[in-house]
This record gives sequence, C-alpha cells and structure tokens, in this order.
Amino acid sequence: MTEKKTLTVTLVKSVNSTRESHRATVIGLGLRRLNSSRVLEDTPAVRGMINKVSYLVKVS
Repeated sequence: MTEKKTLTVTLVKSVNSTRESHRATVIGLGLRRLNSSRVLEDTPAVRGMINKVSYLVKVS
C-alpha cells in the first residue's frame, strides 16, 4: 500500500476585494472563512489552485 501525499491548506487572508476567479478558487479548495483549513490530496490540479491564490493561503 502506498500512502497518498497530502497538503494542509489554511486561508490566512480575506477574499474581500480580490478577483472573482480567485474567490471561486478558494471556495473550490473548500476554504470558507478566515483560518479555515483543509487537508487535500497532493495533485497537479490542487497545486495549480494553490499557486493561483498563494497570496491568500498558507500550505504546510
């Protein structure tokens, strides 16, 4: 069995006064309010979404 790699993504800045597409990306990552976190599978699609809104989120 191989373990799937995961990333913990936390919303650290507000989505107020950001682009609509960036707000949609944050919602697509499953982040709702400030300091909310999600554990997501490490895939190229998720990496791309994180890269798009990297100024709003923290990854650990």
